[in-house]
Amino acid sequence: AYIENLKAQIIHPEIIAKTANDLKIVYTPLHGAGNIPVRRVLNELGFENIYVVKEQELPDGDFPTVAYPNPERPEVFELALRLAHDVDADLVLATDPDSDRLGVYCKDNSTGEYIFFTGNMIGVLLAEYILHERKANNTMPPKPAIVETIVTTDMAKPIAKEYGLTLIETLTGFKYIGEQIKFFERDNSYNFVFGLEESYGCLAGSYTRDKDACETTAILCEIAAWYKAQGKTIWDAMIDMYEKYGYYKEGQENLTLKGAAGAAKIQTMMDEIRTNPPSNFGQYEVKTFRDYKRGVIHTLSTGVETPTGLPTSNVLYFELSDDAWCCVRPSGTEPKIKFYFGVRGSSLADANTALTILKTSVLSIFN
Repeated sequence: AYIENLKAQIIHPEIIAKTANDLKIVYTPLHGAGNIPVRRVLNELGFENIYVVKEQELPDGDFPTVAYPNPERPEVFELALRLAHDVDADLVLATDPDSDRLGVYCKDNSTGEYIFFTGNMIGVLLAEYILHERKANNTMPPKPAIVETIVTTDMAKPIAKEYGLTLIETLTGFKYIGEQIKFFERDNSYNFVFGLEESYGCLAGSYTRDKDACETTAILCEIAAWYKAQGKTIWDAMIDMYEKYGYYKEGQENLTLKGAAGAAKIQTMMDEIRTNPPSNFGQYEVKTFRDYKRGVIHTLSTGVETPTGLPTSNVLYFELSDDAWCCVRPSGTEPKIKFYFGVRGSSLADANTALTILKTSVLSIFN
C-alpha cells in the first residue's frame, strides 16, 4: 500500500518509460533503511539504470564509511561521486538513515562536474514541477495550498503565486507541516499539494504526515527523466527557475555554547535582541520584526503590531530590504544558537556576495 501511494504521486509515467534506458542514477542509503523501498519504487516505476554504492548498501548502525551519515553534508557523497564518475551518472542520490531526507548531486553537462543541491533547491524544484504539471493537466485540487517553514526559501512564495496556490508558513519542523494537513481536513479549508523545509524534507500528497525521502527520490527521478527527454538536466531546470523567479540563496550558521554558562549566554543573546531589535543589519534595513515568543509582528515604519498566527516559540525573524531575511533561534536539542539567512540576487555571483554580506552583518551583532 505504501509503494502504491508513492507511485500515485508520479505525474508522467510515460516520460519515465521514454528515458528509462538513458537516465543513469547512483544511489546510496548510507547504511540506512532506504535501500529496499527506494530501489523497489524506482524499479516498479521503470527506471533501469540504478547503481547502488555497494560499500554503503547494507544497514549498519556503525556507519563505517562516513563520519556522520547526513546527506546534507557533501562529504558523505565521496563514494557515490566516485561511482558516478565511473558510470557517467546523471544523478547522485543519498537518503539518510531513516530515509526521510534526500541529498542530491546533478551532473552539469556543460562542465562535466557534479553540482550539489541544497534542501531549498530540491524543495522548489519539486514544487515548480508538481504545480506546473498539475495545472497543465487539470489535476490541481480546489483550494490548493503549499506549506513551508518560516526558515525555508522565499522562492516558494512567487512559485505559489505563479500557480494560484495559497502559501502557509509554519514554525521550524516538518511536524508542523504535517499538522496542516489535519487542519485542512478538519476545517475543509484547503487541499494540501506540497510541503517543503530547508533541511532536506519534502512531501507531496497526504498519505503520510511527515517528510519522505522515498517519495522525494521517486519524484526527483521523474523530474530528471522529464528534463532528460528535453536534453536538459535538473541543474538546467534550476537555472531556468532562477531566471524566472530571481536568484534566491540561503545559508545557515550555528554558534555552539556548551554548559550552563553557554545556555545562559544563548538566552541573554535572545533577550537582548528581543528587547532592542536592530533597525538594520549592515546595508539591510529591517522592515518587520517577528517575535514568535510574544506572538507579534512589529512593522518598524508604522510601529503597528499584528499577531503571527503561529504557536509561541523562542524564535526571532527579521524581514529585510531587498527581499532579504534572517532568523535566529536556540536549538531544541543541542547547545547551539542557530542563524538562518536568505537573499535574492540578480545572478548566482550576486546572490553569493549578498549572502556573505548579510551573514557577516548579522553575526557581528551576536558575537
